[in-house]
Amino acid sequence: MIQSILEVRHLRTLQALRDSGSLVRAAQLLNLTQSALSHQVKLLEERYGAPLFERKSVPPQFSAAGSRLLLLADAVLPQIEAAERDVARLVQGQGGQLRIAVECHTCFDWLMPAMDAFRARWPEVELDIVSGFHADPVGLLHQGRADVAIVSEVDAGDAAAVDHHALFAFEIRALLAHGHALLAKPHLQAQDFADQTLITYPVPNDMLDLVRQVLEPAGVRPPRRTTELTVAMLQLVASGRGVAALPVWAVQGYLERGYVQARPIGPQGLRGELHAACLPQLSSRPWMQDFVAVTRETSFVTLKGVQLL
Repeated sequence: MIQSILEVRHLRTLQALRDSGSLVRAAQLLNLTQSALSHQVKLLEERYGAPLFERKSVPPQFSAAGSRLLLLADAVLPQIEAAERDVARLVQGQGGQLRIAVECHTCFDWLMPAMDAFRARWPEVELDIVSGFHADPVGLLHQGRADVAIVSEVDAGDAAAVDHHALFAFEIRALLAHGHALLAKPHLQAQDFADQTLITYPVPNDMLDLVRQVLEPAGVRPPRRTTELTVAMLQLVASGRGVAALPVWAVQGYLERGYVQARPIGPQGLRGELHAACLPQLSSRPWMQDFVAVTRETSFVTLKGVQLL
């Protein structure tokens, strides 16, 4: 007779496998090493005497036993999470507001699904985006005009006054028109941009990962053309007016349709990051902690090529 050894962590593991599509990504989602996750699954399978999913299939194809446990996970885990939120409300009080300021134009593509998921979990928390683009969203925290700032870099000067919660990392690729000469290269270097028009959002140079991490250190300063809209940027690239550099997840649909083409930047690729910054007194609020968790999980599962920090 099977003893009752099933734990909440086992159910979360099975859900993570299904939602992320692989052992590697499930381990990232659960903040475990791949070996630790594999060991956990192996012990569970040994206990039941049956495999829970097909190892060679991507995404994993669950066995009858694994599918039955997934049904349990889908029924039980939402109740546990709801109970935990209810207890937090009883202990720390209900209500609050979460005003979000962003410094990146592409943030809205991933932020809206995360906000929808958060709103369903915390309907009593007033959720809003501070209107307009903000070159210094952290400054709005100190002014009391925002509660959370989505930033691409952790400023060491703010470390004592502001808490930073890591969200995710992603690859930034160069976008080129069909037939562009640079497509002959496996990846682009700083000098490849020297005689190109760089199409960007209307932000300062130090807010562009390509400029800050690649071009400035190499002394390359190409002319810039700016536009507010991602679709306008891609149209300019497609018509041969210049080149751009954007997160892969922000342009995946255009790449799949063949509207433009992409190349890595540098032999290791160019990486960007996003963090949620807030004042220390807000970090302990349960709904703030849940906002970070929901944002990380939603983005990891839904965005192409995202890695958790």
